[in-house]
Amino acid sequence: MASQKITTILLDCDNTLVLSEDLAFEGCADLINEISRKKSVPLPQPFTGPSLITEFVGQNFRGMMVSLQKRYNFSMTDDELNDYVRREEDVVIAKLKEKLVPCVGVEPVLEKLAAEKKYKLAVVSSSALRRVKASIEKVGQDKYFGEDVYSAATSLPVPTSKPDPAIYLHAMEKMGVKAEECIAVEDSKSGTLSGARAGIKVVGYVGPYPDGEKEHMEKVLKEAGAVVVMRDWSEFEGVMAKIQAGEL
Repeated sequence: MASQKITTILLDCDNTLVLSEDLAFEGCADLINEISRKKSVPLPQPFTGPSLITEFVGQNFRGMMVSLQKRYNFSMTDDELNDYVRREEDVVIAKLKEKLVPCVGVEPVLEKLAAEKKYKLAVVSSSALRRVKASIEKVGQDKYFGEDVYSAATSLPVPTSKPDPAIYLHAMEKMGVKAEECIAVEDSKSGTLSGARAGIKVVGYVGPYPDGEKEHMEKVLKEAGAVVVMRDWSEFEGVMAKIQAGEL
């Protein structure tokens, strides 16, 4: 493979930069169970945070609700859905502001990237922009990204969710870069599919998964299109060197 000039690093937020998924899905589960009761949806059992993560990691709340409406054959008006989307944002942001911490090992990587100034950095997430900004502000990462924070739920003319590649295409357009000069870092199948479908080389990251699930998730992310999968952020510098040299 020929060497590759990478100029831009596009980073997922939830469980890539910050350990937010467990906190967020707790809040999602409560609201989805409330909706199910109101709509008389015959769930086999109420959702919990962990059961939602297993099924919907990488998707935003709107995407989850669209999937659940199809599966359980119920409907919500646009106003109802928008109201619950706003409520979910409020519930999750409150939890994140209270308890959120960064992913292990990401801070020194971001510090070094910012100091070197070799790459443009951006956050590209499915989550609502208000939530993403609250997350990176809580852990002090906002200084690395400036205005380059993009949300599939908020930044697009029509809200969507990964695995739709639209948010990656939007971020690249706004930043004036092409797919071949970018890499993306993603922890989920839907995020990896999103980046790969946008033509971007994706680096998978499975650090936050329980030890018993890491090997399985490595396989899932590779099958979704990741060129390599990291278990720890300490591997990132070596991975970037291989990508730049055309070895990945």
